[in-house]
Amino acid sequence: MYPFFEQLVARIAAPFVSQARRSTRVWQCECGQSVFFRNSQCLACQASLGYWPDTHHIGTLLPAPVAGQWYLDGQPELGALKRCANLDTPAACNWLLSADDPHAFCLACRLNRTIPDLTFSENHLRWCKLETAKRRLVAQLLHLGLPVQPKQVAGGEGIAFDFIGVDIAGNAPTTGHAGGLITLDIREADDDWREQMRVQLQEPYRTVLGHLRHEIGHYYWDRLVANSPWLEDFRRLFGDERASYAQAMERHYQQGAPLDWAVAHVSAYATMHPWEDWAETWAHYLHMTDAVDTALALGMDGSAMDLDYPPFDARSLYQPEHAGAPAFLAFINAWVELSAMLNELSRSMGQTDFYPFVLSAPVVAKLHFIHRVIQGDGPVQITSP
Repeated sequence: MYPFFEQLVARIAAPFVSQARRSTRVWQCECGQSVFFRNSQCLACQASLGYWPDTHHIGTLLPAPVAGQWYLDGQPELGALKRCANLDTPAACNWLLSADDPHAFCLACRLNRTIPDLTFSENHLRWCKLETAKRRLVAQLLHLGLPVQPKQVAGGEGIAFDFIGVDIAGNAPTTGHAGGLITLDIREADDDWREQMRVQLQEPYRTVLGHLRHEIGHYYWDRLVANSPWLEDFRRLFGDERASYAQAMERHYQQGAPLDWAVAHVSAYATMHPWEDWAETWAHYLHMTDAVDTALALGMDGSAMDLDYPPFDARSLYQPEHAGAPAFLAFINAWVELSAMLNELSRSMGQTDFYPFVLSAPVVAKLHFIHRVIQGDGPVQITSP
């Protein structure tokens, strides 16, 4: 079991006992200035910064004896490092590699198969936004202990990204996933176009990071659920994925979601097909874990809110008798408190809700199932004494 979630729940139980209990989401430059995940340079002292994915750490870079090599401040055991070759491109990547790594690009950048055509100036900012979201996704996947391998290394079990636009014939790409290849229309990086699509499709929420989290969910279904001991329980919770996807898609876009979709689904789109239900719920799990982790790191606590509904209990879980059930309940109820607090903050700024969704007990069971799959301990048959 990867330690991220255990540490997260420990911090939910006693979030502010000491600084050491907090997740590092805000780091410090050697000058004392706070620095963040996307920074490649300190805004106070102009020192160079880099992100080391193995320890999820941003730090000051100190010059090594060899030109182009660096030491990460506070982590001398890492030895000499080098900066990703995409640092000085529009991607503005701040990730690091070992100096003796044969690759010029970091792991996140090596997942790219196709990048936007940079002969068009408008694609520079688009690519920057896409890569910023992708790096956050990849960092989270690594932090959760999930396998992340480029297709060029792992073949059919790997991941690749195509960031492409409308072709010369005027044909737009179709955002989606197929066999580990995730395709994203680069117009999703344009706020006006993305908002237009959100309204047209009657979605409450649409972001680049949300797209990536959804599509990577399809990949991990293939890797972790298909042909695994999890499949039977997946079908019980989400439905039978062998149902025709083409027919399900046609029905969804002709008829829309059932009026009572919120009873058992996290979104209207999740009703289309069991694969989409999984991918939507997977994306929400990633939203929740990342947001709770960040909130705890920043000292935010929604537990003092007087909510007008009871917390979820073990009856809402996929497998309530499992040893990890209390920890997951602590997490999901912390999320309910936090999202309520953040929704109120958004409203105070005249913005739409931070998290415009309501979780039902069946959705919590699906989230618990996804949590168990990510934890990797396998389904457990629990019998009564």
